[in-house]
Amino acid sequence: MKRSQLAINSVSTRQQSLEEALQAYADAGFRRVEFVLPLVKDWIAQGRTAADARRLVESYGLQSIGGFQAALVCFGTDDECRANHELQLENARLIHDLGGGTLVVGTDGPAQPTIDAFGVVATTLHALARATEDLDVVIALEFNWGPLVKSLQSAVSIARLTDHHRVGVLFDPAHYHTTVTKLEHLTADTVPWIRHVHLNDMRDRPGEFSHCNSDRVLPGAGMLDLPLLIGALERHGYRGAFSIELFNADLWAMPAAEAAARCHASLLPLCEPSVALA
Repeated sequence: MKRSQLAINSVSTRQQSLEEALQAYADAGFRRVEFVLPLVKDWIAQGRTAADARRLVESYGLQSIGGFQAALVCFGTDDECRANHELQLENARLIHDLGGGTLVVGTDGPAQPTIDAFGVVATTLHALARATEDLDVVIALEFNWGPLVKSLQSAVSIARLTDHHRVGVLFDPAHYHTTVTKLEHLTADTVPWIRHVHLNDMRDRPGEFSHCNSDRVLPGAGMLDLPLLIGALERHGYRGAFSIELFNADLWAMPAAEAAARCHASLLPLCEPSVALA
């Protein structure tokens, strides 16, 4: 992993404003940022534009690489699906206007989840991808965000069914740890489907007794073998961003600048030595 691939997801810090977050990330050493999109939307709602937001991000020497807000509704009522799909289109346009990147989505599920429901998700993802073909955006399905897609294998199966070159999956060590996904599932067949990677470590407890969000800790402070996971991803061709994403109460209690600095410092030991020391 190269230092240039490092990013921070803005959910990892608590801040009073978009400006405070961007200053914290730039000062910490990050050059890429992934947004919880309402953070940007709230700033724009104060009489600004997406173009203003992009200029602000770039003024701190940062590059926006995408974001997330909501799961993709595939099994709701017509009105629920329509409203959600309009939101996803809005979010894709915002990511495009900020400079392009990855729209991360989870999915809902039917009352009784079955593998047959994968086709419904694939059809919905395909329609979203077709509707955003004029945008510089890829769509990454996050497994274990919702009741249906509960493993890397399931997410890759759906991506294959979707049959659109801009739809893939997101890999997250927290979800890897808390689902049936195993190291041997990161193969030459699955890794090419991975469009985006989150990074985090997990408290030392069995996956089935872990919470996929609140048990996240800084890389190096937990029990996951992150170099092994990163090595498997890179060995099979992953060259994208590694975005630290933490839902950690201790970090949230800190000023954004301190939390961002700790996030960045925790990632450097995972980087190639020659790059980390640059």
